[in-house]
Amino acid sequence: MNAAPRLVGVGTALPRKRFTQAEIAEALPGLDRRNAAFFRDRHIASRHLHVPDLGVDGRLRDETQGELLARHLDGALEIGAAAAREALDDAGCPADAVDHLACVTTTGFLTPGLTARLLPVLGLRRDLHRHDVVGMGCNAGLNGLQVGSWYAAAHPGATSLLLCVEICSAAYVRDASVSTAVVNSLFGDGAAAAVVRADGRGAAAFAPRVLGFESHVVPEALQAMRYDWDDGQGKFSFFLDRDVPLVVGAEVPVPVARLLDRFGLRQRQVAHWIVHSGGRKVIDSIKYNLGLTDHDVRHTLSVLKECGNVSSASFLFTLGRLLAERVARRGDVAVAITMGPGVTIETALLQW
Repeated sequence: MNAAPRLVGVGTALPRKRFTQAEIAEALPGLDRRNAAFFRDRHIASRHLHVPDLGVDGRLRDETQGELLARHLDGALEIGAAAAREALDDAGCPADAVDHLACVTTTGFLTPGLTARLLPVLGLRRDLHRHDVVGMGCNAGLNGLQVGSWYAAAHPGATSLLLCVEICSAAYVRDASVSTAVVNSLFGDGAAAAVVRADGRGAAAFAPRVLGFESHVVPEALQAMRYDWDDGQGKFSFFLDRDVPLVVGAEVPVPVARLLDRFGLRQRQVAHWIVHSGGRKVIDSIKYNLGLTDHDVRHTLSVLKECGNVSSASFLFTLGRLLAERVARRGDVAVAITMGPGVTIETALLQW
């Protein structure tokens, strides 16, 4: 019987520039009193942004869509490579031993994709198997983990590297709408990586097994979170409906129950929760509908407070903090939950 895929290494990276919420509000011109209030949310203290130096007026200058894409690529290569190296070091795996690379991003569209561009940066082999997961949103980290886990399961002993890298600041726009203010006050830049392998070394390292996944799409809410092309701005803008937390909270029990039922488990048997840091209202809605406590989502909340919503990379930031606690015991079960545009919800079951 083949060994189950295991998460044998995790790494994260943030841009060097860190801003408080007040500093970001000051750097974004044109905020009225109503919209500036979103930057005073006490649940986010700071975010790391890969942005140009502020001008002499202390403001960020406006950028064209081409400049934003170039900034996304520059930042993705910098922090993406840093997160990947940390994950490989954590797994004790040299870069030339990686057999498969899955890169996840939503905040920039590149052809060729990040997998090809990172190959020489990281020193990966030219015969690498690659998958670029683009445009799926904040939930996409678990979609990427599915690909890496399936590859590892199909190739016992092979090494798969997952990299989620988001330069969310390269998707900011500036207008007077409430939706724009919410987006600009919430999302930060960050990258996270995981090494997946299906062999005995993972068991020896007490690495969590990846048992399975469940997805859930809400077609009625396809317009609730989306990228639109703004002719007036000449760039893409992200729209976030105010009812998203309610929709996510109401729907999330469905895939969680389906996931647990597949493995004959009940929710009370779940020892750890790895929830995407999508914003305080989203987290509160998930807590209410699943009956979770602040302790259950402590790492989700700490990632949100220190980094903001780093989109697809968020769940690996939370997982990294859980692993660093060293509280997991043999047999413990964890459920990972990510959500994104669609509304789409992804879940995964892990076990130590």
